[in-house]
Amino acid sequence: MTLQEFFTEHPRAALAFSGGADSAYLLYAGLRAGAELWPYYVKTAFQPRFEYEDALRLCRELWAEPTVLQADALADERVRANGPERCYYCKIGIMSTVLNAAREDGYPVLLDGTNASDEAGDRPGMRALSELGVLSPLRLCGLTKPEIRRLSKEAGLFTWDKPAYACLATRVKTGEPIRPETLRAVEASEDFLFSLGFSDFRVRTTDGKALLQFPAGQLAAAYEHEKQIRLRLEPLFAEIRIDPEGRRTSL
Repeated sequence: MTLQEFFTEHPRAALAFSGGADSAYLLYAGLRAGAELWPYYVKTAFQPRFEYEDALRLCRELWAEPTVLQADALADERVRANGPERCYYCKIGIMSTVLNAAREDGYPVLLDGTNASDEAGDRPGMRALSELGVLSPLRLCGLTKPEIRRLSKEAGLFTWDKPAYACLATRVKTGEPIRPETLRAVEASEDFLFSLGFSDFRVRTTDGKALLQFPAGQLAAAYEHEKQIRLRLEPLFAEIRIDPEGRRTSL
């Protein structure tokens, strides 16, 4: 199945839109296919400001009008507790928010940007999508991340090379309760590191301490800026450490 064929079968749909490379290309492809595809962006404490701004920018460039929804992800104790199933409960809450709004607006189906490179397995978030009946056209049509980036570049989308950015909750060690002030500290730290020119890094936190994980190719620059980084981040964390092995995970 091609995306054109998918949107011929589903000419009117809502899209859970994050502003990342995958959902950005899906929005572009759906509109190009002639579908009435309406983007819904959900603001929570887990999404940094730049993701929201990227989402709005992409919609402006595609002449799409997004619906922006608010959700208090931390209102759910199961999410705040940050156990192994946190992503499942969070995804259920966020997608239910979009589903309810989409149904009120008359959209019969909800889509998301999961692609064919995303391993389904027993991942909590993927299970939530399945239970709620959310469709993933990129995955259904066999489009992998590299293909989506290539097609996005050809389409002129600024998101074509945007690094994957997992939500801020992934920075907090599993089992440690998630607090709003922790998320704010992580976001402020990552904003500062972005301003120094770093990319695709993570600020991990455990017990008020921060572990900075940079890609291997950026480690030398991180050590060069270490004094500057410490001066800026020390008021936010009890301890600052640069991971000498660099960033090793996909989250």
